[in-house]
Amino acid sequence: HASLSIMGKKAVRTGLKRFKGDGNKTHAPSKPIGKNASFHRSGRWAVLKKNGGKWPVAKKVAKDDKASKKAPRFYPGEDVPKPFDRRNVAKRAKLRDSITPGTVLILLAGRFRGKRVVFLKQLESGLLLVTGPFKINGVPLRRINQAFAIATSAEVSVAGIDTSKFDDAYFAKPKSKSVKNADGFFAAETQKQELSADRKNDQKTVDTKILDAVKKTEFMRPYLNARFSLSKGQKPHAMVF
Repeated sequence: HASLSIMGKKAVRTGLKRFKGDGNKTHAPSKPIGKNASFHRSGRWAVLKKNGGKWPVAKKVAKDDKASKKAPRFYPGEDVPKPFDRRNVAKRAKLRDSITPGTVLILLAGRFRGKRVVFLKQLESGLLLVTGPFKINGVPLRRINQAFAIATSAEVSVAGIDTSKFDDAYFAKPKSKSVKNADGFFAAETQKQELSADRKNDQKTVDTKILDAVKKTEFMRPYLNARFSLSKGQKPHAMVF
């Protein structure tokens, strides 16, 4: 900024001084600094000391495959549905309060529908392990879904039966190589896998103790052997099992 002062007839322009003293005075020339002093002044020594005498190197970020893929040059004529990524985790189904070890169940689906079976335990997958016994109604050791079973008030003692070896892997079927031709298709239909000796022994071991408990209860054997069915006029929702 500047101001005007009138001295007589002449106007003298005076500027504001930003510093005291002589206006022509400049800074003293800086002294030359050595390489070692410049290195310490910059603070790079602290970086090397922190990283063990090595310069830090930024880690390479892994490229996402989805992001690296370019958009297709041509687009389909119709919209292609894309499934959403779901994070739902399958949890073990909660066992109904009416189902306890030894409870007699009525099967509602499958090749043994209408049969009465004895409940042994619930597996890790949530399925129920049951048995006929096989000698009474022909139902072997198998897994069922509790949604397709009716729990009855009848019970059979299963005390002393060891079911620790029975899990979901026990019932897993071995994978077979399929032949992709006409001969292999018809051959697969005719093949029938025989039950192993271990499975037969396990069935016999479990059923032996159940059969002893069935003999002690009157009318339990014919009850397990009879198939459940509804007659005309019967209302299942009004029945007490």
